[in-house]
Order: sequence, then structure tokens, then C-alpha cells
Amino acid sequence: MTGKLLAILLLGSAVLAGGAMYYLQVYGFYYEVVSKPGQDVRLLAIGADEPETIAYTDFQAIDADSSPIRYRACFETDLTPADLAGYQTANDPEPLTAPGWFECYDAIMIANALQTGQAQAFIGAKNIHFGVDRIVAVTQDGKGYVWHALNNCGEKAYDGTVVGEKCPQQPETGQ
Repeated sequence: MTGKLLAILLLGSAVLAGGAMYYLQVYGFYYEVVSKPGQDVRLLAIGADEPETIAYTDFQAIDADSSPIRYRACFETDLTPADLAGYQTANDPEPLTAPGWFECYDAIMIANALQTGQAQAFIGAKNIHFGVDRIVAVTQDGKGYVWHALNNCGEKAYDGTVVGEKCPQQPETGQ
């Protein structure tokens, strides 16, 4: 009887732990970002150091403090591809997935639109967090998507290789 009770206790603990991990990854750490009209969607003009705001509507975003690359956003804009020609394009953009409950953002659809030329990706801001750039993709019909992606410095810093002189100074941690 003790063996059966121990097996049931272990199985129950495993199910409870698995359910808690699933909840925390998909729901627990995310929060809705409060919109800051005129500041949410910005692009980096060619040759500029600071991004500038573009016209947008219907902004929705989520973020999490547990990782600098969990930010996702959706918006709409009246800007045409010709209007966006003066902004820096992103090299090899790869949209990151979002939780299924954040319905406006579909990473597979965005990736397909980028591959087929139905969307174009731009740099929204460099080093929004150390080693992380904000990428903004806009489709030809005016739908926009935002995510954070590791840049070269971030990839080096987070995989443990030497960062080098071309990267900004990494902020000190309070340890």
C-alpha cells in the first residue's frame, strides 16, 4: 500500500509541476503593455541615431520582465511601402512566436509575408535592451507587427563568447 501511495503522490506532484510550468510560460509572466500614444511604434531612419514615431492605430502589445525578447505588438498604419523607404531595413528578420492567446500576432504568417515580399521589416530601435533590437514589420495592407530580437552583440553576450569593442558597454548588474 505504501508503494501505491508513493507512486500516486509522485505522479500527482509531476502533473501539478507540469501544469504550473505550462501556465507560467504561456500566461504567468506576460502583461499587457499600456499604450503610449505617439511613442509605441517607432522606426530608425537611414543614417539616424534615434528612432522616430510613425503614424499608427489599433496598437496592442504584451511583454514580460522575465526576458528582453518577449515583447510582441500589433498595430495598423496608413503608410505605404513608398512612405517607409527612408527607414533602415532589418537583415534576416525572424519573427518570434507569441502565446496563442495573443491573437493579433501570428509569427508563421509574418514570416511567410516577409519571405514572399508582402511585408518588409525595419529596425525600430537598436539596443532597446543590451544586445536586443526592436524589429517592426509592416505588410502591404498596413498591418504592423513588432518583436525584439538579439543582435550580434546580444548573441555573443548570451552564448558566452567575447563581446568585443563594437558592442555598447553592458550595464552593471547589482550583484
